[in-house]
Amino acid sequence: MDLNDGRQGHLCDTACGQYHTNSPSPTNIPNDPPLAAYGVHQSHELATALAKLDPSIDYIYSSPFYRCLQTVESAILKLKGDVEVRVDNGIGSVAEDFHTGVHKPEWYGHAPFNHPSPAALSLLAKEYFPALKINPTYRPSCTPPPSGETITRLHDRVAFALSHIISSVDSETGPEKDVAILICTHAATLIAIGRCLTGRMPKDVNEEDFLAPCAGITKFARREAGKERNHGSDTVDWRDGKGIGGGWECVMNGNCDHLAGGAERTWHFSGEETFGDPEFARNKPETLVDEPKVSGERHPLTDIKSKM
Repeated sequence: MDLNDGRQGHLCDTACGQYHTNSPSPTNIPNDPPLAAYGVHQSHELATALAKLDPSIDYIYSSPFYRCLQTVESAILKLKGDVEVRVDNGIGSVAEDFHTGVHKPEWYGHAPFNHPSPAALSLLAKEYFPALKINPTYRPSCTPPPSGETITRLHDRVAFALSHIISSVDSETGPEKDVAILICTHAATLIAIGRCLTGRMPKDVNEEDFLAPCAGITKFARREAGKERNHGSDTVDWRDGKGIGGGWECVMNGNCDHLAGGAERTWHFSGEETFGDPEFARNKPETLVDEPKVSGERHPLTDIKSKM
């Protein structure tokens, strides 16, 4: 199994949590802008590169944010076959009610208010992306907390989401079959994906280990031993080199050879994003990263259990 990641301005008044944008959003959500014209061009270049990957893409998972699905839409037009799209909040940014439902390539840090949520699945499928074969019954692996999360919690959430995704694909195809999964997501999530899959969590979370340029491609190949590993439980034990589902190796890191303009706007962590919350502002990022936890602890956003 191969897993490929494709990554795809707004302002926030931290006193009240009010978001503002100068870019009109098709969803009328201020932190959910569409791709700019240059971004659309890059998405077409990315789609051409994705169509040439071997093995070809069998599954597509996407963040629910508009610009990610725009990128997926470009890819679908280039891919052979009728690949369905599974929209999963676990690889996105902030919360959405599954039933009811600015350029920010990062995650939403802890705040004393709720961040805006992406559009509901029904609207994404019927109004905004009717040409995409969005699976209307797919239930997201988990939902990020509406008030944001720390860097540590982001990684645990991504680990849980990946465990769910990989386990689901394994159950559908069998772990011995070579398949390729495309995940279209955001920069912070992409970096966390790399760390969770390989099992490598750096002591300094700001380390630039997995690259996240716009419209870049990061590719992971599964370790042979991982194909026999049971990973479908609620306990996600991925650190210390273990990885998800037996572990993966990064074989392509933020590649942008397909882009005429090369790598641009590469992002990396720069400590916690606290939105002025004094409780978190008083803590050093490394303290939060090394925060001790007990195996089986209930995750605040869902029944995620993290074994640290």
